[in-house]
Amino acid sequence: MNNHLESMLGYHSWANRTILERISELPESILAEEVNSSYPTIAHALSHIHAVDQMWLLVLQESAMPEAMQNCMPLNSRVLDSVDEYADLFAGLSGEYEEWFRSQHDLEQPLLLDNPYAGVREIRRSDILMHVVNHGTYHRGNISTMLRQLGHASVMTDYAMFWYQEPVTAV
Repeated sequence: MNNHLESMLGYHSWANRTILERISELPESILAEEVNSSYPTIAHALSHIHAVDQMWLLVLQESAMPEAMQNCMPLNSRVLDSVDEYADLFAGLSGEYEEWFRSQHDLEQPLLLDNPYAGVREIRRSDILMHVVNHGTYHRGNISTMLRQLGHASVMTDYAMFWYQEPVTAV
């Protein structure tokens, strides 16, 4: 990957797959087990990551933020029954981001963002992409903590681990 933002999106997809693979090794009930954390269950945390990723993709595709938020709010509270369902959901969204990314020529192009909670401001598309990755990293950390609270080890999803997923090339 020769573009830093492309690499970051690749990392985000990889990290989501990696945490989902770890969860799939555990009893199926793990998704719905309640914990005292940012979200009541791992399924709720996964649904939140997906809903926010979907909302930001709509914004990047030129939907107004209030409309994008309204469209994605139901996704935030919709919990799925299996890790496979989440894996399919995240894989589909990752493909949509990749398709959008390939169609872009200037990620530094400003976008007028009308955030109902914070007001109107001009923001670059590249900043939105970095936020999507950062937001996912934050909540995968929540999920790691939730797994530990439930008595299970998590898995490393650090960006540095992602570097080693590609074959080494001669310098």
